[in-house]
Amino acid sequence: MVEIVRTSDLVLVGFLQSLLENANIPVLVADSHMSALEGMIGAFPRRILVPDDHEAQARRLIREAGLDAELRHG
Repeated sequence: MVEIVRTSDLVLVGFLQSLLENANIPVLVADSHMSALEGMIGAFPRRILVPDDHEAQARRLIREAGLDAELRHG
């Protein structure tokens, strides 16, 4: 799995998860339980992870959505 985005923005997390899942890219939103434990104050951002073999396609979709500034450099 490769981390492609790290954010505390719940709307962005939901959008990216939907975008990638609709393109049949498996998505794991890591640290969501940790965020719930800390009271949703944003101290622990969530991480969007995809399988290594889907990384290029996921990054392309995110760029096409105009969110390339959100991508982690890997």
